[in-house]
Amino acid sequence: MAAPASQMLTANRLLDGAVVYWRAGGWVEAFEDGEVLTGEAEAKAALDAAKAFVAGNVVVNPYLFEVHADGVWPVKEREIVRAAGPTVRRDLGKQAGRGAQKSEVRSQKSEDLHAKNGLDDYKI
Repeated sequence: MAAPASQMLTANRLLDGAVVYWRAGGWVEAFEDGEVLTGEAEAKAALDAAKAFVAGNVVVNPYLFEVHADGVWPVKEREIVRAAGPTVRRDLGKQAGRGAQKSEVRSQKSEDLHAKNGLDDYKI
């Protein structure tokens, strides 16, 4: 029998649409700070707990997604993009207000995520 897949829980914050990740009964913005859920019972409990945040109009559409067990990287491209941020015009939108230093760090994290998943030819 295969070991259960490692998963994380994500949603979008209703206040500003930001991608958020589950950690210890609440939400964090950084993918790296999100909690890895290793068992089906743990994942179901987190998803059930997230329903209270939906009812309270804090987040919308919480769902689980699979991450690689070795190093916590998303398995699917959709989650890589959500974790790295917008893929076009970093000088526009929410990411523009973060300052040059944070923008450079975020760009490097994006490149690292893509390289880890064999997507070197796909530049953001």
